[in-house]
Amino acid sequence: MKVVCAGGGPASLYLAILLKQQDASRDVSVHEKNPEGATYGWGVTYWPDMLDTLRAHDRVSAGAIEEHSVRWSDGVAHVRDLTTVHHGDEGFAIGRHRLLRILAERAGDLGVDVRYGQALAPGDPALEADLVVAGDGSRSLLRDRHAEQFGTRIVSGRNRFVWLGTTKVFHSFTFSFVETDHGWLWCYAYGFDGTHSTCIVECSPDTWTGLGLDVLAQDAALKLLEELFAGPLEGHPLIGRTDVDGPSQWQQFPTVTNRVWSHGNLVLLGDAAHTTHYSIGAGTTLAMQDAMALARALREPAPLPSALGEYERIRRRELLPVQSAARHSAGWYENLTRYIDLEPHQMFALLGQRHSPLLPYVPPQLYYRVDRAVDRAQALRSLKRWLGPRIARILQNK
Repeated sequence: MKVVCAGGGPASLYLAILLKQQDASRDVSVHEKNPEGATYGWGVTYWPDMLDTLRAHDRVSAGAIEEHSVRWSDGVAHVRDLTTVHHGDEGFAIGRHRLLRILAERAGDLGVDVRYGQALAPGDPALEADLVVAGDGSRSLLRDRHAEQFGTRIVSGRNRFVWLGTTKVFHSFTFSFVETDHGWLWCYAYGFDGTHSTCIVECSPDTWTGLGLDVLAQDAALKLLEELFAGPLEGHPLIGRTDVDGPSQWQQFPTVTNRVWSHGNLVLLGDAAHTTHYSIGAGTTLAMQDAMALARALREPAPLPSALGEYERIRRRELLPVQSAARHSAGWYENLTRYIDLEPHQMFALLGQRHSPLLPYVPPQLYYRVDRAVDRAQALRSLKRWLGPRIARILQNK
């Protein structure tokens, strides 16, 4: 079997690793449009159960990922000049550059042909293969060539965000909410190695234009953001993309869905198939889980259409609760003013509950009091998990 993967992200590289593990005779190649070592992201997050899953699939790459990851066990929220801490929120982060290097080296050791500086566009002779994997991201060229067949739909979120780095090393997952004359601005920050952290800044469209962030050049925008987040940054600079000239790279999050995930011998993987809002920190994990499911479906000697259909059915089912959580999480931030004037510990508690489908329909202080009471009883917790989505659906349909 000859397999060609477009896009050199975690999904494609991990799929290549698993396919070569299953059958060393497979001809597997990964084609990345950017030069080797070029990646536009800082650190990515994952959770303890994902590390166990990685070990079960490939202990070699899992060991390297664990070795180069940092761990946090607390969440910290700064609201105006107040700070609250929540203990026990354990998670991991690793630099995206480091993760890609680990996976590429492991793939190469197994005999995968990893090529850089080579974008695969529709019609490219290199796409002649038994299976072509579109792992080329949310703006996938291969998917868009057949967008009608895939039933591709892309919906942009309302808020604006920019993905930055900083030399301030955050040892806890940190949120900072700053009030300006034009509305609220906030960031999510977490360390991913011993010298740098990711810092994602988000705000409403009105705040974005009111502060002039829609027209400011990158250097001027970074200077303004450093002043606004001076407290948590403690004098450290923010770092933008080095390839940007002109206005900084603010985006609206694209939620990608597809009616089907395969067309002939072309199959979608990772962000080309689906995206989940960055505020739940699951994008890389979900992409690698796609790779696991596709490799598992291809392990059995079944016709290719059947294998691709099985992959899609499994992943769609597994993604349903995660996509729901991501949708509600994005909505929480788009309606931040509903929660921001609560006491900081109450606001932080509801920040942790932002995945709940019931929260948008219940007054925040009432939800907080009920949630605290429910958490004291196991039976009530189970009832809340069962009842919440059902009540939310009734309210949505009114």
